[in-house]
Amino acid sequence: MTEADLESHRNDVAAELRADVREGLTAAQKWLPPKWFYDAEGSELFEKITVLPEYYPTRSEREVLAARAVEIAELTGAHTLVELGSGSSEKTRLLLNALTAHGTLESFVPMDVSETALAEAASAISADYPKLEVRGVVGDFTRHLQLLPGTAPRVVAFLGGTIGNFLPAERTEFLRSVREVLDEGEWLLLGTDLVKDREILERAYDDAAGVTAAFNRNVLRVINAELGADFDPDAFEHVSYWDPGHEWIEMRLRARRRLEVHIPGADLVVSFAEGEHIRTEVSAKFRPSGVEAELAAAGFEVTRWWTDSQQRFGVSLARSVRA
Repeated sequence: MTEADLESHRNDVAAELRADVREGLTAAQKWLPPKWFYDAEGSELFEKITVLPEYYPTRSEREVLAARAVEIAELTGAHTLVELGSGSSEKTRLLLNALTAHGTLESFVPMDVSETALAEAASAISADYPKLEVRGVVGDFTRHLQLLPGTAPRVVAFLGGTIGNFLPAERTEFLRSVREVLDEGEWLLLGTDLVKDREILERAYDDAAGVTAAFNRNVLRVINAELGADFDPDAFEHVSYWDPGHEWIEMRLRARRRLEVHIPGADLVVSFAEGEHIRTEVSAKFRPSGVEAELAAAGFEVTRWWTDSQQRFGVSLARSVRA
């Protein structure tokens, strides 16, 4: 990617943040997309979340990948591993190790909206896999999938249950957009958190140490840094709860008092009543039949379905099929 390309993507990302802030914070029910949690600090906080005793998804998914990475490499014979949402975590390395050992992998393509998080991840992977071509892409995977390089066959890895952050219509559109950039026979590796006991779910999103609360408030720090806003993150309380009707967890920020926030980079002044909420995330939980149906509707055939030993988290390997 040239410096001109990188600058263009930076501009796109900045414009999208402005647009999201304007749309979300002027809505009757205020909202912000969860992708803006992830600057360098947000990524570091999320890494801390993944090792909390209450937060099972990362451990559960890692268990599956540790057991199945070699099988994934053998089934796909991938030349390129694409990761949506950059990471240098153990889960990524399980796949990289299996694919490089299999002898087919040529390149790793991490994609992330945060340039700093992406640079750190790409640098760490490059250092540890010197023979692997690492081609980071700064972009939003809901808009910039057409930028993804790499030699077929490719495996697109979308892990961590992040697919649950989309509302149902958004999820349909996203899965179809992934299928559109893949050739017939290429692969999607998808991690999906499963429906389970309410208490387990709610503890996972409201840990005793308060790390998730700090992560939730980090979206306000991102807006401060990028758009010159004057949010006081401590003026907002972290709230999370299970919505059984939609089968998802919601995270919100609740204003502790009346506030007026100036956001010059978005040409916006936003007022908050005491107790008013900003919805910052939904995290849908899935049932296996639903995952298979949604993938089929998008043009994928599930080839393998795996869960961890406690059946808390599902990983599917799906192949793109003829439209």
